[in-house]
Amino acid sequence: MTEQGQAGSSRETEAACLLILALTALGAAMYFLKPVLIPLLLAVFFTLCLAPIIDLQVCYLRINRKLALVTTGLAGVIVLILLGLMLASVLERVTADFAAYQQQLNQLAERVSQVLPLKRLGIKTDPETGRLELLSDELMGPLVASALGQLRSVISNGVMVVIFMMFILAGHARTSLRPGSVIAEIERQVKRYINLTVFLSATTAVLITITLAALGVKYALVFGLLIFFLNFIPEIGSVIATLLPMPVVLLSTEMSPTAKVLALVIPTAIEFVMGKLVQAKLLANSLTLHPVAVLAGLIFFGMIWDIPGAFLATPMMVVIRIVFEKTSATRPLARLLAGDLNGFASKSAAAAHAVIPPKRSSFSA
Repeated sequence: MTEQGQAGSSRETEAACLLILALTALGAAMYFLKPVLIPLLLAVFFTLCLAPIIDLQVCYLRINRKLALVTTGLAGVIVLILLGLMLASVLERVTADFAAYQQQLNQLAERVSQVLPLKRLGIKTDPETGRLELLSDELMGPLVASALGQLRSVISNGVMVVIFMMFILAGHARTSLRPGSVIAEIERQVKRYINLTVFLSATTAVLITITLAALGVKYALVFGLLIFFLNFIPEIGSVIATLLPMPVVLLSTEMSPTAKVLALVIPTAIEFVMGKLVQAKLLANSLTLHPVAVLAGLIFFGMIWDIPGAFLATPMMVVIRIVFEKTSATRPLARLLAGDLNGFASKSAAAAHAVIPPKRSSFSA
């Protein structure tokens, strides 16, 4: 290998090492700043969700923009309060119906145990009756305590999100972004993703809620609300949304076998059509992100930020791709996130030279 080739290979290696160190340090900082970053980013996310409502008031209702920001912020706070009250009501109803569901589940376990060796899997039996108990009081104690702890965390984070939203909305009324800037491009593409996802998730949630309610499934409205939020999680969210009503459907004593089958098949078909066909097609044309990059972002942000990271994974990958695109040293990574492998291969060598320029000899003129 010539000296020039060895120098070029060395520069590419040094550039790759520097990039890996920088990304590692950034990931560590994002993990340790999680208590601050998650409420802030969620506030930005929900603010962008409210942007179409603000634009509607300004453009069509001819309301002053500052007044539109105030009314939209108050409407958002009212919606959060109503969601909290509905969640508390649902928890009360689930607690009241828990005994019936426990009995149905244990009876189902008894029927299954005649075919499968559930006792060998560690499922205990009641000492008095000798029957299997999947939901015992000893098991429900830690589950209820964990659920209450998660609920307190959600409420505390929700308060911080609302505070951040108020300041963001107040600052947005006094500032305007320069067209063509990085921030303007980020806001434009993230808004497009949020608008499409909100519309498609709302459509999916409404269709499934109507289906479940018509078939007599309990908590149909709650399932629809959870489906709306779960569709913001790429790939995995639609699967969880499909499986979510299954326990209530299978353990219901008021539904016929035909209604139970329809309650499982129809929502699955709706999720497949809206998620795998319609949403995948529309988002692929607007995000310029490869599905593998979206899945990698879901794994990474879900690992460092838990469930909020899964919600924010796709917008964060959009932001990362735009920022990488604006710098010559990281432009090959932007091409890689977009799925352009040829562009990544052709640009990577040039980026390495841009990061670490070749050394000049002291004897050169």
